[in-house]
Order: sequence, then C-alpha cells, then structure tokens
Amino acid sequence: MLVERWSRILLALALCAAPVAAGAQQEPARPPAVGVVPVARQPITPSSEYIGRIQATDRVNLVARVAAFLDGRFFTEGAEVRKGDLLYRLEQGPFQADVEAKQAVVDQYTAQLRNADLTLSRAKTLLNTPAGQQSTVDAALANQLSIQAQMAGAQAQLEQSKINLGYTDIRAPIDGKIGRTAVTVGNYVTPSSGLLAAIVSQDPIDVVFPVAARTVIALMESAAAKGGFRSIVVKIRLPDGRTYDEAGALDFLDNTVAAGTDTITLRAVVANPVLSDAKSDLTARRLVDGELVTAILEDAQPVEALIIPRAAVLTDQGGDYVFVVGADDKAQQRRIELAPSSPSPELAVVSNGLVEGERVVLEGVQRVRPGQLVAPAPAASAGGTSATQSLLSRDATR
Repeated sequence: MLVERWSRILLALALCAAPVAAGAQQEPARPPAVGVVPVARQPITPSSEYIGRIQATDRVNLVARVAAFLDGRFFTEGAEVRKGDLLYRLEQGPFQADVEAKQAVVDQYTAQLRNADLTLSRAKTLLNTPAGQQSTVDAALANQLSIQAQMAGAQAQLEQSKINLGYTDIRAPIDGKIGRTAVTVGNYVTPSSGLLAAIVSQDPIDVVFPVAARTVIALMESAAAKGGFRSIVVKIRLPDGRTYDEAGALDFLDNTVAAGTDTITLRAVVANPVLSDAKSDLTARRLVDGELVTAILEDAQPVEALIIPRAAVLTDQGGDYVFVVGADDKAQQRRIELAPSSPSPELAVVSNGLVEGERVVLEGVQRVRPGQLVAPAPAASAGGTSATQSLLSRDATR
C-alpha cells in the first residue's frame, strides 16, 4: 500500500512538471507583420465637387400670337430644329382676306389723295387769275392733308394685318431641340392658350451649381493669383459616374448670396457636341437640359502634395489618423489633416501631420496598437489605380 501511494504521488508531480518544461521551450511572440507604404510627394490637380444641373443657354416657349385653328405641324417631336424652320401653321384664310381688304382701303385713299393733289394744284394756278380765290386753295389743301392722314392710318392697319398674317407661320426663333407638342392639328389656339412647344439650345450648354459663400471667396482669391476664372477647369461627372469628355470654363458668378443656404450660384459653359455613335434619326447629345450632375472644379496648374492610400486612414472621435512605423519598427499613432480634394477616391492628400518618406501602415492595421513593435514589409496592393500603383512601386523601407 505504501509503494502504491508513493507511485501515485510521483506520477502527479511528473504531470505538473510537464507543462512547466513545455513552457520553458516556447519561443517569444513575434511582432505582427504589416504592409507599409511611404508617404510620397507628387503633383496633383486640386479639385472640389458640387452638385449642379445642366441648363440650356437659350430657352423659348412657343405660343400662338393670333387666334386661329391649327392647320399643320411640320416638325418631329424631340428633334433638333434650325432657326427659321417652319414649325406650325395656323389657318391663313381669314388673315389673308383681311390683308386684301386693308389693301383695298389703302388703294382707295391713294386715288383720293391723287385727286386732292390735282385739285390743290389747280386752285393754286387759278389764284393768280381774277377767277382764283384763297379760300378755294385753303379748302383744297385741307382736303389733301385729311386724305393723307386717312391713308397713313389705312397703311398702318394694312401693316398690322400683314403682321398678323405672318404670325400664322410659327417658326423656330433659335437653333435647338424641340420637345413634345402640347396642341395637335385642328385645335383652336389663342395667345392665352399657353405653351405649344418648347425649344432649348444644345451646344454650348451650361452647368449651374451653388457654392458656399466662404468657398467662393477663397476660390476668387486663388483664381486671381493664377490668372482669373479662366485658370479654373470645370469637369462634369455624369449620373452614371463617368467623367464627361469635354471640359468647361466658368463664365458667371451671381451677384447675390442665397439667404436660405448662404450659397452663391456659379455657372460654367461646356461644349455638347452630337454623339458620333448615334444611330437614331433624332440627334443625340451627352448632356440634357435639367440633368443632375456633379461639377468638378480643378486648378489648371498642378501642385505638389503628400499622397497616401485612403485605406490607410482611420477615423475616430478625435479625427483622422494613421499608424506610422518608425526607424525602430514601432508603430505610432499620428493625427493628420486631409485636404478636401484628392486625385482619386483611392488616394488621400495629407495637408498636415506627415512628412515625405515616412512609412504608413496600409495592411494589417487592425493588428497594430500604439507603441507596438511590428514587422514591416512593402504592401502588396493598395486599390488598383495607376496613381496608387506608382506610389507603391517606391521603396517601402528605409
């Protein structure tokens, strides 16, 4: 019994000693591996984005200027028209008859005036003879002047009738794209009937967007130092996310700040050519009046700036920060300030907090703690854009 008891005690001691021996053979924990990229300085084009709308430079609402039945429509809805093109024709018969009646009145007064001229001439000739009387000359002169006045009135009425006849042909006052017709052939229209159709110009076209007043002030000061508004390039991001091929230029700054939003309206003009791949009879262009777009304001001249991948930037209640790996391979939390614009969504422009060449943690950042020793290595990838790949191709270690 005694031997058996001692055997159990020795076995228990052996089992307790085994973990201690195993622990003595374990290696210390290795620093977490992280991917780093250097803070790079490269030329960028500062930009800012604003929500805006496409707006036609010229817009005309067609209305009837005389009352008549609509006889014909001579355009395709949604097509582009040229200035002077015949669009509608109203019933012309009554207006043509009115012109002829007014012309007859003018002809009548013309004949009467001719007779009055002859009468006055004879009265003046007889005035130098015993048969002549001054009263006869005065009466002839008064009659002539009266007929002249009546004929002038008749000619004015004739001109008005011709103008009304001309109003029966409704022509395009501008080049542009015409919309749907609001009235079909056979309807009776008057000047109070309202819109017949609308025409909006197509090329060039405007983009209008509101900008905070304080931003406009900074924009004006910056532009003044670089040559004025022409130093600012305006690009347009379409609703599908693509950037429009044509660049525009600012041509208008409103003279009033909107009280409700504290913004000032800016306008840029941009080309809107016909799409070369259009397959339809209806002319197609990329920008459409009323379209919601993003206006991107870019400086004409690039500037040097510090660039890091946006994926390396973390944010908490204190603001933006990154982890920087020092020469001792220890991670340090660094508060940074970002510029409001960047060359692409994958990159961030650092305005304060970093210096060129410092190593920023991009991969494995979730494993890093401030002051922790890490094992840095060049990051494998950073989002795929050419600018980022160029940034990552630099040496990521000191």
